[in-house]
Formats: sequence, structure tokens, C-alpha cells
Amino acid sequence: MKSRAPMAKVSSESRAAFTLIEVLVSLAILAIATVALGSAYVNLLLTHDALRKADGAGDNVLWARVALLAEPDRALAERGGDVILPDGRTARWRATVSPTAVSDLFDVVLEVEMPPSAEGGELLRSASTLRLLRPSWSTEVERNERTQAARKRIGKSREMMR
Repeated sequence: MKSRAPMAKVSSESRAAFTLIEVLVSLAILAIATVALGSAYVNLLLTHDALRKADGAGDNVLWARVALLAEPDRALAERGGDVILPDGRTARWRATVSPTAVSDLFDVVLEVEMPPSAEGGELLRSASTLRLLRPSWSTEVERNERTQAARKRIGKSREMMR
């Protein structure tokens, strides 16, 4: 008779790997979660695109806002100008600039007039209010006046604290 080599006992404590079933179950859970998140993201993109297409006038105002922000001279910004829109139409814009109590900070009302689209319609008008920090729009006199007024306010508040 031949003798057999003793078989080593495998204890459950020495097992350090995952079984095939455990790996497959975790992959299935991961796949379901990925599909759910992917579909939610696609829905978000489609909704964003639909909203952007529904309100195309806002995109045209952005072009006028870019032209305003690119203008370093306050007088030219108040005079306004024309901006060519992506569809070839020309929009006219102008800004009403008013200084605030803070030096170099301005409240700006941007008014934009856009011709009707190719489908027809009437002249579109839009107004938006912006608060811009533009040091190049301040004169030295305005800057000094604002600085003096701020010093007076700070001095009064310090006196009130005492």
C-alpha cells in the first residue's frame, strides 16, 4: 500500500481573499450605482441645455457685458457701443455708472437693445445692474474724497465705541 501525504487543514481564519461570488456581487452593485449616477448627470445636462436654449436673450446680453467689462475708460463705458452677436445681429449697449461710497467701486446699470431675431418680433430691451470694482474709472479727486469720507466714518465709529 502506498501511503498518502497528509492533507493540510485549511482553517477559516487563514482565508484572506474574497470569493468569486463576493466580487461579482460588488461589481453588480457598482454597475447599478454607476448607471443611476450617469443617468442623473445626463438629465442634468439636458435640462441645462434646454433652459439655455429657452432663454437665448440672456446669452446676447453676456456679449454686451463682456464689451462693458473690457472698457477701461469710464466715459467710453457710459457712451456705450455696438457688439456683434454670434448670429450676425448687432446689439447696442450703454451703461449708467454711479460711484459708491467705497473708492473704485461702481454701481452700473447696463442697458442692451437687440434687434429681433430672424423669426421676427420686436426690439428686445434688457437692463441689468452690476457692481464693479474698476480702479481705472476713478479720478484722483473722487478717490481722495472717498478716502477722506471713509476716514471720517471710521473716526466717528471709534469715538462711539469709547
